[in-house]
Amino acid sequence: MGRGHGGTAVLLGTVLGAALQLQQVALWHAGVYGLLLCLACGAALVLWYWAPRRGPAWGRALAWAGLAALLAGALTGLRAAQFAAQALSPTLEGKDIQVTGIVAAMPQPGDVALRLRLAVESARLDGAAVQLPPLIDLAWYRGLWQEAPDLASLQTQPLSLRPGERWQLTVRLKAPHGARNPHGFDHELWLWEQGVQATGYVRAGPRDAPPRRIAPTWRYPVERLRQAARDAITLRLAPDPTDARAVRVAGVVAALVTGDQRAIDLDADIKVENWASL
Repeated sequence: MGRGHGGTAVLLGTVLGAALQLQQVALWHAGVYGLLLCLACGAALVLWYWAPRRGPAWGRALAWAGLAALLAGALTGLRAAQFAAQALSPTLEGKDIQVTGIVAAMPQPGDVALRLRLAVESARLDGAAVQLPPLIDLAWYRGLWQEAPDLASLQTQPLSLRPGERWQLTVRLKAPHGARNPHGFDHELWLWEQGVQATGYVRAGPRDAPPRRIAPTWRYPVERLRQAARDAITLRLAPDPTDARAVRVAGVVAALVTGDQRAIDLDADIKVENWASL
């Protein structure tokens, strides 16, 4: 079997194994995938050292494809089982949890809320340590909450918030759920791809423990550079935050320069393709 045929067989087997695992209705125990992974690695070593040229070429290609499928399926299942084990416990949904973590991406300012991604370091509920997913997405609302429009629910927001900063916040979380529209954007799948397993909001009203910026860290230097570039573009192109058109233009340019697509207003009459030639 030539190298070209062997590589093709391994590639096809890898795709097939991952595709078959994705068809599973329910995940197996992580130990099962680990056992399959060990078996696949052992069989691959045997095939590599003991039978490099025995039997017909098509037989060896079929064997390599089968081993690649087993290896890919086991790795995919093991990763999925590990990811599922980090999911938010239903008993923690809707509870006031004190979280310490690091801002992991550029915060996204909006008309209603500031959105941020937090890499969780520790969490406590009523003084007891609890386990949260490694990454969570939060909304930090300004003004009055719609759910409780009274003066006691008045929110406060930070003047600035940057990637790499360590914060202590009180949050309420829930597991992400996408819309059931089969032709719409799958927000839950997008969060899964991003590694985010919980969403929620920051509680920063007068009755809550005040959010606290602990210290900057060296983490996420690329995100800090991206935010610095985005802020410079916004300051240059939209110095007046009340100028809606300038803000939309700045969002499009920032998206083209930094990849910050969430800065684009999808309802804006300025299209990205009009700026692609700049």
